Amino acid sequence: MAHEASPPASRVDIVRALRQTAITALITFGLLLPLIGFNTVQNIRNEIVLETRWPLLAAMVAIIAAGRFLHAILIAPWLARRARRPRREDGERAVPRARVARWLVPFTLGFAVLYPAIALSLSGTQGAVKWIDNFGVQILIYVMLGWGLNIVVGLAGLLDLGYVAFYAVGAYSYALLASTFGFSFWILLPVAGCLAAFWGILLGFPVLRLRGDYLAIVTLAFGEIIRLILINWVPVTNGYAGISSIPRPTFFGIPFNASDEGFAARFGLEFSPIYRTIFLYYLILALALVTAAMTVRLRRLPIGRAWEALREDEIACRSLGINTTNTKLTAFAMGAMFAGFAGSFFAARESFISPESFTFVESAVIVAIVVLGGMGSLLGVAIAAVAMIGGTELMRELDFLKVMFGSDFDPNQYRMLLFGFAMVLIMIWRPRGLIATRDPSTLLNSPRVSLFGERKKTQPSLVRERQG
Repeated sequence: MAHEASPPASRVDIVRALRQTAITALITFGLLLPLIGFNTVQNIRNEIVLETRWPLLAAMVAIIAAGRFLHAILIAPWLARRARRPRREDGERAVPRARVARWLVPFTLGFAVLYPAIALSLSGTQGAVKWIDNFGVQILIYVMLGWGLNIVVGLAGLLDLGYVAFYAVGAYSYALLASTFGFSFWILLPVAGCLAAFWGILLGFPVLRLRGDYLAIVTLAFGEIIRLILINWVPVTNGYAGISSIPRPTFFGIPFNASDEGFAARFGLEFSPIYRTIFLYYLILALALVTAAMTVRLRRLPIGRAWEALREDEIACRSLGINTTNTKLTAFAMGAMFAGFAGSFFAARESFISPESFTFVESAVIVAIVVLGGMGSLLGVAIAAVAMIGGTELMRELDFLKVMFGSDFDPNQYRMLLFGFAMVLIMIWRPRGLIATRDPSTLLNSPRVSLFGERKKTQPSLVRERQG
């Protein structure tokens, strides 16, 4: 009887999957019809003409419908079987994570260090410039920004939607001081970080009593205020025209140019822009690693445990005698300082900045990196930055899609659509981010496994982080 009942059950599942697929296809068609199905273009008589893109619309609907069908017949049953499995204890789950961390972190660091050599060996000198700069340097900038915002959002639990303002403060501080007074990059790097931290403290004072949505709105307004100041304070910031000819960083006073005093001439090499690109890559890699090391160290200090206590319950934090005012201000200041470092590097790398580089979209992308990676997880934030920023840059190289969807198809225009789709999938699959669990900063009278598998003793603490 059991064998007779199984075929109808499978047919019912397929019928249900087809019904869900049809509903998804209809909803997708209705949503994408005005966005993708129709396109307004200007003809030779300067008239707006409405064109249709039915093949592109049909392809998008078919891809989404196929994904929904595969989810219904494969992924959903697997998730149901996984939910029926007996849950493992925290200690049992911590052992595999420790084994993965033992090789994953050294492997990732080794790959990051050897990435320029790998790009040079695979693409040559000319092709490696694009892969090192557009992928390596760009991704590491957002990794550093994500780790800086992780202090505010992931550790202290303060939602900041205006984080790009501190990024802009660091960039404009370096650009103005370097262009006006001729200071070097190495002098202005800590200056830009300190100025950004100062503005972080200024933002922290008005929002000491705010949390949640109200805090997000105020920080969003702060980011827009900074952007409007950069636009309208024309005598200083040059408005929309931006600041150009920003001095570039040097290698111990040796510039990366084609002169006789340049880097290539000094070391007897043929001039190539690859040397400057590799130098910038290792510079931002060092800044990112400093950010990670300081975050790990701060999290183990009393201030780090105070941030985590503030994130869990502010009232309980106050009852323990923790000064929440200083705790919030230090979180804003530390996060803003790392954004200032990244901003000064961005200005030195581009040699040109304008207010258009510091819009709300940048803040939204950085917040999405922290949320998708897992708030409080350095490794998760780095993975999310690689996926989001690297995916965006990779879409520029997908020229074969023009063969499928037409020569006018620009895949980069759909990056925000893919971002939203990825966020929806992550919120369904792993609501707490890619790496949802973190090792506690302290445990009560219990040894813990370090990053490299060593068992360490910890001191008793009143603050204990919740797992998962």
